[in-house]
Amino acid sequence: MAVKVLILEDNPVARSFLCRVVRESFSDALVITEAGDLETARRHISLTGGSQGLHGADPFKLILVDLELPDGNGMELLAELSHYPATKIVTTLYSDDDHLFPALQCGADGYLLKEDRFEVLVEELQKIVRGQPPLSPAIARRLLTHFRPGGDSLAPDSGFSPANFTTSKPVPMEKQPDHDRLTPRETEVLTYLSKGFTIKEIASLMGIKWFTVNDHIKSIYKKLNVSSRAEAAVLASKQGLV
Repeated sequence: MAVKVLILEDNPVARSFLCRVVRESFSDALVITEAGDLETARRHISLTGGSQGLHGADPFKLILVDLELPDGNGMELLAELSHYPATKIVTTLYSDDDHLFPALQCGADGYLLKEDRFEVLVEELQKIVRGQPPLSPAIARRLLTHFRPGGDSLAPDSGFSPANFTTSKPVPMEKQPDHDRLTPRETEVLTYLSKGFTIKEIASLMGIKWFTVNDHIKSIYKKLNVSSRAEAAVLASKQGLV
Protein backbone atom coordinates (compact mmCIF):
# COMPACT_ATOMS: atom_id res chain seq x y z
CA MET A 1 0.00 0.00 0.00
CA ALA A 2 1.32 3.45 -0.94
CA VAL A 3 2.27 5.91 1.80
CA LYS A 4 -0.04 8.91 1.88
CA VAL A 5 1.52 12.37 2.14
CA LEU A 6 -0.21 15.76 2.51
CA ILE A 7 1.63 18.95 1.53
CA LEU A 8 0.03 22.18 2.76
CA GLU A 9 1.63 25.10 0.90
CA ASP A 10 -0.08 28.07 -0.75
CA ASN A 11 2.74 28.90 -3.20
CA PRO A 12 2.44 26.60 -6.28
CA VAL A 13 6.17 26.79 -7.05
CA ALA A 14 7.15 25.96 -3.47
CA ARG A 15 4.54 23.20 -3.39
CA SER A 16 5.99 21.62 -6.52
CA PHE A 17 9.48 21.92 -5.03
CA LEU A 18 8.40 20.16 -1.82
CA CYS A 19 6.75 17.40 -3.83
CA ARG A 20 10.09 16.75 -5.52
CA VAL A 21 11.86 16.76 -2.16
CA VAL A 22 9.45 14.19 -0.73
CA ARG A 23 9.69 11.90 -3.77
CA GLU A 24 13.48 12.05 -3.69
CA SER A 25 13.60 11.36 0.05
CA PHE A 26 11.77 8.03 0.17
CA SER A 27 11.86 4.84 -1.84
CA ASP A 28 8.33 3.84 -0.83
CA ALA A 29 5.41 4.19 -3.21
CA LEU A 30 3.83 7.57 -2.39
CA VAL A 31 0.46 9.20 -2.93
CA ILE A 32 0.93 12.95 -2.50
CA THR A 33 -2.08 15.19 -1.88
CA GLU A 34 -1.60 18.94 -2.27
CA ALA A 35 -3.49 21.72 -0.46
CA GLY A 36 -3.13 25.47 -0.90
CA ASP A 37 -5.05 26.55 2.20
CA LEU A 38 -6.25 25.32 5.58
CA GLU A 39 -9.80 24.65 4.42
CA THR A 40 -8.63 22.32 1.66
CA ALA A 41 -6.21 20.54 4.00
CA ARG A 42 -8.93 20.02 6.60
CA ARG A 43 -11.23 18.63 3.93
CA HIS A 44 -8.63 16.07 2.84
CA ILE A 45 -7.90 15.14 6.47
CA SER A 46 -11.59 14.67 7.24
CA LEU A 47 -11.67 11.98 4.55
CA THR A 48 -8.96 10.07 6.43
CA GLY A 49 -10.76 9.92 9.76
CA GLY A 50 -10.72 13.54 10.91
CA SER A 51 -8.31 15.01 13.44
CA GLN A 52 -8.02 11.62 15.19
CA GLY A 53 -7.40 9.61 12.02
CA LEU A 54 -10.06 7.10 13.11
CA HIS A 55 -13.08 5.38 11.58
CA GLY A 56 -11.00 2.78 9.74
CA ALA A 57 -9.83 5.27 7.14
CA ASP A 58 -6.31 5.26 5.71
CA PRO A 59 -4.69 8.34 7.30
CA PHE A 60 -1.82 10.41 6.00
CA LYS A 61 1.55 9.26 7.33
CA LEU A 62 3.49 12.44 6.57
CA ILE A 63 2.17 16.02 6.60
CA LEU A 64 4.22 19.06 5.57
CA VAL A 65 2.74 22.28 6.94
CA ASP A 66 3.47 25.86 5.89
CA LEU A 67 2.82 28.44 8.60
CA GLU A 68 1.57 31.53 6.75
CA LEU A 69 -1.53 30.63 4.72
CA PRO A 70 -4.29 32.63 2.98
CA ASP A 71 -6.94 31.57 5.51
CA GLY A 72 -4.93 31.29 8.72
CA ASN A 73 -1.80 29.90 10.32
CA GLY A 74 -0.45 26.38 9.97
CA MET A 75 -0.05 26.19 13.74
CA GLU A 76 -3.84 26.01 13.98
CA LEU A 77 -3.77 22.78 12.00
CA LEU A 78 -0.86 21.38 14.01
CA ALA A 79 -2.81 21.96 17.23
CA GLU A 80 -5.90 20.32 15.76
CA LEU A 81 -3.86 17.29 14.70
CA SER A 82 -2.13 16.69 18.03
CA HIS A 83 -3.56 13.14 18.10
CA TYR A 84 -3.46 12.48 14.37
CA PRO A 85 -1.22 9.46 13.53
CA ALA A 86 1.18 11.26 11.18
CA THR A 87 4.67 12.72 11.24
CA LYS A 88 4.08 16.46 10.99
CA ILE A 89 6.87 18.67 9.63
CA VAL A 90 6.80 22.47 9.41
CA THR A 91 8.17 23.82 6.11
CA THR A 92 8.57 27.58 6.26
CA LEU A 93 10.79 30.60 5.63
CA TYR A 94 10.65 31.70 9.28
CA SER A 95 13.59 30.74 11.49
CA ASP A 96 12.86 33.05 14.44
CA ASP A 97 11.89 31.97 17.95
CA ASP A 98 8.37 33.39 17.63
CA HIS A 99 7.58 30.79 14.96
CA LEU A 100 9.91 27.92 15.90
CA PHE A 101 9.00 27.27 19.53
CA PRO A 102 5.21 27.68 19.23
CA ALA A 103 5.28 25.28 16.25
CA LEU A 104 7.11 22.68 18.35
CA GLN A 105 4.64 23.20 21.17
CA CYS A 106 1.75 22.67 18.75
CA GLY A 107 3.09 19.22 17.89
CA ALA A 108 5.54 19.66 14.99
CA ASP A 109 7.88 16.66 14.70
CA GLY A 110 10.40 18.65 12.65
CA TYR A 111 11.12 22.11 11.30
CA LEU A 112 12.57 22.72 7.82
CA LEU A 113 13.41 25.97 6.05
CA LYS A 114 12.31 26.10 2.42
CA GLU A 115 15.29 28.29 1.59
CA ASP A 116 17.66 25.36 2.22
CA ARG A 117 19.15 23.58 -0.78
CA PHE A 118 17.23 20.67 -2.30
CA GLU A 119 19.92 18.19 -1.19
CA VAL A 120 19.83 19.48 2.39
CA LEU A 121 16.05 19.14 2.63
CA VAL A 122 16.19 15.60 1.24
CA GLU A 123 18.89 14.65 3.73
CA GLU A 124 16.94 16.11 6.63
CA LEU A 125 13.64 14.52 5.63
CA GLN A 126 15.34 11.13 5.34
CA LYS A 127 16.14 11.35 9.06
CA ILE A 128 12.56 10.23 9.70
CA VAL A 129 13.60 6.75 8.57
CA ARG A 130 16.34 6.75 11.22
CA GLY A 131 13.98 7.94 13.94
CA GLN A 132 15.48 11.43 14.09
CA PRO A 133 13.64 14.78 13.93
CA PRO A 134 14.15 16.61 10.60
CA LEU A 135 15.66 20.01 11.46
CA SER A 136 17.27 22.48 9.11
CA PRO A 137 20.90 23.14 10.16
CA ALA A 138 20.10 26.71 11.20
CA ILE A 139 17.21 25.47 13.36
CA ALA A 140 19.34 22.77 14.98
CA ARG A 141 21.96 25.38 15.89
CA ARG A 142 19.29 27.64 17.36
CA LEU A 143 17.94 24.83 19.54
CA LEU A 144 21.43 23.90 20.72
CA THR A 145 22.03 27.52 21.68
CA HIS A 146 18.90 27.57 23.80
CA PHE A 147 19.41 24.25 25.55
CA ARG A 148 23.17 24.42 26.03
CA PRO A 149 24.17 25.43 29.60
CA GLY A 150 24.83 29.16 29.64
CA GLY A 151 23.00 29.67 26.35
CA ASP A 152 20.55 32.44 25.58
CA SER A 153 17.31 32.35 27.51
CA LEU A 154 14.06 31.69 25.73
CA ALA A 155 11.78 34.51 24.74
CA PRO A 156 9.64 35.20 27.83
CA ASP A 157 6.42 35.24 25.88
CA SER A 158 7.08 32.14 23.82
CA GLY A 159 5.40 29.84 26.35
CA PHE A 160 8.06 27.25 25.55
CA SER A 161 10.25 25.37 27.99
CA PRO A 162 12.63 22.42 27.62
CA ALA A 163 10.16 20.29 29.57
CA ASN A 164 7.68 20.69 26.71
CA PHE A 165 10.13 19.57 24.02
CA THR A 166 9.91 15.78 24.12
CA THR A 167 13.15 15.15 22.24
CA SER A 168 15.10 17.00 24.95
CA LYS A 169 13.18 16.12 28.13
CA PRO A 170 15.28 14.20 30.64
CA VAL A 171 13.64 11.04 31.92
CA PRO A 172 14.32 9.80 35.47
CA MET A 173 15.81 6.36 34.99
CA GLU A 174 14.30 5.10 38.23
CA LYS A 175 10.78 5.56 36.88
CA GLN A 176 9.25 2.16 36.20
CA PRO A 177 7.85 1.90 32.63
CA ASP A 178 4.40 0.55 32.03
CA HIS A 179 5.80 -2.21 29.82
CA ASP A 180 2.81 -4.53 30.30
CA ARG A 181 0.93 -2.44 27.76
CA LEU A 182 3.43 -3.08 24.95
CA THR A 183 1.90 -5.14 22.17
CA PRO A 184 3.80 -8.14 20.75
CA ARG A 185 4.55 -6.06 17.64
CA GLU A 186 5.93 -3.19 19.75
CA THR A 187 8.06 -5.60 21.75
CA GLU A 188 9.50 -6.96 18.52
CA VAL A 189 10.30 -3.45 17.31
CA LEU A 190 11.86 -2.60 20.66
CA THR A 191 14.06 -5.70 20.43
CA TYR A 192 15.39 -4.62 17.05
CA LEU A 193 15.87 -1.05 18.28
CA SER A 194 17.90 -2.32 21.22
CA LYS A 195 20.15 -4.23 18.80
CA GLY A 196 20.90 -1.05 16.85
CA PHE A 197 18.86 -1.67 13.70
CA THR A 198 17.62 1.39 11.78
CA ILE A 199 13.92 1.97 11.17
CA LYS A 200 14.30 0.97 7.52
CA GLU A 201 16.13 -2.23 8.48
CA ILE A 202 13.43 -3.07 11.03
CA ALA A 203 10.75 -2.52 8.39
CA SER A 204 12.54 -4.92 6.05
CA LEU A 205 13.00 -7.56 8.76
CA MET A 206 9.35 -7.36 9.82
CA GLY A 207 7.93 -7.02 6.32
CA ILE A 208 6.12 -3.76 7.05
CA LYS A 209 6.38 -0.12 5.96
CA TRP A 210 8.91 2.08 7.72
CA PHE A 211 6.14 4.54 8.53
CA THR A 212 4.42 1.72 10.43
CA VAL A 213 7.65 1.06 12.34
CA ASN A 214 7.83 4.77 13.12
CA ASP A 215 4.29 4.61 14.55
CA HIS A 216 5.28 1.67 16.75
CA ILE A 217 8.34 3.55 18.02
CA LYS A 218 6.26 6.60 18.93
CA SER A 219 3.91 4.33 20.89
CA ILE A 220 6.85 2.61 22.61
CA TYR A 221 8.39 5.94 23.64
CA LYS A 222 5.08 7.11 25.04
CA LYS A 223 4.40 3.91 26.98
CA LEU A 224 7.93 3.69 28.41
CA ASN A 225 8.06 7.43 29.07
CA VAL A 226 11.33 7.85 27.15
CA SER A 227 12.38 10.18 24.35
CA SER A 228 15.25 8.42 22.59
CA ARG A 229 16.41 5.07 21.27
CA ALA A 230 19.16 4.89 23.92
CA GLU A 231 16.73 5.41 26.81
CA ALA A 232 14.35 2.82 25.37
CA ALA A 233 17.18 0.27 25.03
CA VAL A 234 18.41 0.84 28.59
CA LEU A 235 14.95 0.51 30.11
CA ALA A 236 14.13 -2.51 27.94
CA SER A 237 17.27 -4.28 29.17
CA LYS A 238 16.71 -3.21 32.78
CA GLN A 239 13.14 -4.50 32.78
CA GLY A 240 13.99 -7.72 30.95
CA LEU A 241 11.90 -6.84 27.93
CA VAL A 242 14.63 -7.84 25.45
